[in-house]
Amino acid sequence: MNNIVILSFVYLVGIVLLLAFNELNYRRLKVKGEITRKFAHFAACLATVPFPYIFTSHWYILVLALLFCVLLFVTQYSNKLQSIHDIERKSIGSYLLPLSIYLTFYISYKLQIKLIYVLPMVILAICDPMAAILGMNIKKMNGQILLLGHKFNKTWLGSGAFLLTSFVISLIALYFNRELFDLKTFWLASSIALVSTLAEFISWRGSDNLTIPLSVVVMLVLFL
Repeated sequence: MNNIVILSFVYLVGIVLLLAFNELNYRRLKVKGEITRKFAHFAACLATVPFPYIFTSHWYILVLALLFCVLLFVTQYSNKLQSIHDIERKSIGSYLLPLSIYLTFYISYKLQIKLIYVLPMVILAICDPMAAILGMNIKKMNGQILLLGHKFNKTWLGSGAFLLTSFVISLIALYFNRELFDLKTFWLASSIALVSTLAEFISWRGSDNLTIPLSVVVMLVLFL
């Protein structure tokens, strides 16, 4: 009990230090808010991956998520932490991230399957920032996706990068989880990649922080 409380405090301090480091880069090095925001997203998601191996109750994750939401709310309305809030588009993604972490952990905790938490968080940590950064910064031979006469706010390179990295990550994770490379491992990894890419594609205003991991959770619960 005491060890878990200490670990919760360590994680909280770690998040604060990460945000402070990110803010320093934003102010001193003049890194764009979109980049510092994606770095914080990547580091925070990746740092939560060991949660199922550390915490024995979902209540610890709920408290951490609520504290993080309070921190985001206070800093947004006091014009602080611009490394997170300084973006041109409207987004609720920063608030949905702690909610997403808690819900995914809760489902994994109830089903007692760690992969149901780990895989969605790794995909969210790596694939989402990669798609966003590539989509925003590489313009040559990379246009917005046009389907049925409607132009979406997604690029071919960004969505393609998400699909490929999601497939590779899922394939590796499923192989180590099942200890078997067979047709099911391949088609399930492919399905997770397609569904999570679609979830990222149709989301708006940062809702992909919730839709991506939950789409992966649904696939794992149904077919794992």
